[in-house]
Amino acid sequence: MNARTHFRLVVLYVLVGALLLVLVGRMWSLQVLEGTHYQEIAAQNRTRDIVVPAIRGMILDDQGRALVRNRSALVVSVDRTSLSRQKDKGTGVVKRLAGVLGTSPDEIAKRIRLCGPGIKRPCWPGSPYQPIPVDDRVDPKRALQIMERQEDFPGVTAQVQAVRDYPRPEGAGAAQVLGYLQPITQDELDKRKGLKVTGYSGVDLIGRDGLEAMYDAELRGVPGFRKVLVDSQGRVTGTAEEKAPVTGGNLVTSIDAGVQGAAEKALQAAIDGARKAGRKADAGAAVVMDVQTGRMVAMASYPTYDPSIWTGGISQDEYDGLLGKKKGEPLISRVTQGQFAPGSTFKISSVSAAVKDGYSLNGIYPCPGSYNVGSRAFTNFEGQGHGAMNLHRALVVSCDTIFYKFAYEEWLRDGGTKPRKSPSDPMVGMARHYGFGARTGIDLPSETPGRIPDRGWKKGYWNATKKADCKGAKEGYPGVARTDPVRAAYLKAMAAENCTEGYVWRAGDAANFSVGQGDVLVTPLQLIRAYAAMANGGKLVTPRLGLAVMRGDGSLVRRIDDPPAKKLPVDAKVLKYIRSGLADVTKKGTAAGAFSGFDFKRVDVGGKTGTAEVFGKDDTSWFASFGPVKKPRYAVVAMISQGGTGASTAAPAVRAIWEAMYGTKDKKPLLKDGRLPSELPKPPGDGAVP
Repeated sequence: MNARTHFRLVVLYVLVGALLLVLVGRMWSLQVLEGTHYQEIAAQNRTRDIVVPAIRGMILDDQGRALVRNRSALVVSVDRTSLSRQKDKGTGVVKRLAGVLGTSPDEIAKRIRLCGPGIKRPCWPGSPYQPIPVDDRVDPKRALQIMERQEDFPGVTAQVQAVRDYPRPEGAGAAQVLGYLQPITQDELDKRKGLKVTGYSGVDLIGRDGLEAMYDAELRGVPGFRKVLVDSQGRVTGTAEEKAPVTGGNLVTSIDAGVQGAAEKALQAAIDGARKAGRKADAGAAVVMDVQTGRMVAMASYPTYDPSIWTGGISQDEYDGLLGKKKGEPLISRVTQGQFAPGSTFKISSVSAAVKDGYSLNGIYPCPGSYNVGSRAFTNFEGQGHGAMNLHRALVVSCDTIFYKFAYEEWLRDGGTKPRKSPSDPMVGMARHYGFGARTGIDLPSETPGRIPDRGWKKGYWNATKKADCKGAKEGYPGVARTDPVRAAYLKAMAAENCTEGYVWRAGDAANFSVGQGDVLVTPLQLIRAYAAMANGGKLVTPRLGLAVMRGDGSLVRRIDDPPAKKLPVDAKVLKYIRSGLADVTKKGTAAGAFSGFDFKRVDVGGKTGTAEVFGKDDTSWFASFGPVKKPRYAVVAMISQGGTGASTAAPAVRAIWEAMYGTKDKKPLLKDGRLPSELPKPPGDGAVP
């Protein structure tokens, strides 16, 4: 053997030895270092982990009546992952399943496809690794066919599950308050390790709006799990391990189903009446609050919808209907998200501001039909003059010109169009103290802050719109001119003014502000909170819906405390004076007609009408009230967009709510002695109905 051959053999021996060492090392690693890991994987080949969803807690009213509960349903679900592993990608299974369920393969395919850009509903918005429900009202005979022939339906399950049910006690819908559920997404599963669902779990839902979202952690409970043994065909042969789920807590709310139902009925009647009178009446809200605590007794919003529409999946047409303007965007709560000019209901803030700024509470002021603010005349409603009067009378007859005078004089003292370094703007400041222009802090998501315009807002708005205004000033509005030349000329003149001086806080801005017009926007919830503060002596309470979380056996998990109230910087005698003025509005003022024949001995109600002008639309109708006048307990507010005057539309709705709460000679009261329950209720059963 020559040297060259010998060298080659040595190299070969080294390579073989090295390969043997690598093989031995790898075997040692697999069997020793990672042995436990691979034992678990092997075990998983003959077991399956099933997450058992917890029964979601109920949402109850203040007397324990279920606003949201559960019903038992046979739910058929499809596992996308299992289908994707089959040779035909699950096409055969889908066809057989469609035959059993009495639907089409295309319909099932739509339900199990994942939602995304350009994908219309029905589709699956949740995790792609969750079994996807395709039918939640399955006949037991059909479900049995699926269970007994698992070899024909791999990846398909049929299980009894609890799904949400909305019984509407006393006619109470409260859809926007309750919210709805949707499947948890994969991103949420990844971010919330405590909610992670793996394996065959059925539907894992999460609150998307309303109380369902705000108290999701308490309502959803703790899921259990079951480890089952399976054979080579995936059929269950036994149970290896099991842990029962923990039912979610029941949320007790301050909503009273009776009052909620009455508020919804009164709101609907007001809208129907306005439409019969020729008004468009396209949206509305009715709210009842406990003025001492801030607890919400009723929150009605129009248009509304049936929340059960979310159960079992939603079609594209149904989804578009909830969000589209054609049906009035019923998903939006007009109580917490609707922003409207408040009109004269805003005057409780303006009176407080004027007196704090030095105007006499007991002074006498002229109320002419119009008042010149600079070079422009600002008029009362329908140009009516009322002569000289005090502020009490100004509230009763709703005199605007007195407030225009206050606002104009305050604007001049601040320097007019060339303001001093730190203008006082007393009416703007007082409005913010009353809670306008900021979220109330209610325990609901997506609340809007409204808008209290001031000098800073005006400048910011000008910067955002200057380019468009300057273009309009130069080119005009030819499209509008073809149908309405007068309006086109007005728009061009306004654009020219806004282009050059749109940032200036003008006298007209201040005057409009004083009577809740112009750029002022409030929500019905903000307005009722302000009236509650006026009624209770100056406590600006935080609105609350949740009272407590309780277990199914009635034991207490936790009480939901009221946040501390802020204090209005308004003297108690001023608030008392305002209350006395509003007490006469319903007897001999702007709302006297709406309250004609009302039983004031049963409950003395005071309030204020509001008729807010909206460019290009009908007036917004408001009525804000409180009662009993001497010892205020509740505030009631109604608003109807494009509903006409406050006295003609909103005031009758508020009257109907008060009469429902306190009763009439022909109708029993919903509230015994005008009071709400003082103790927590006992939940009705376990929350599941057959």
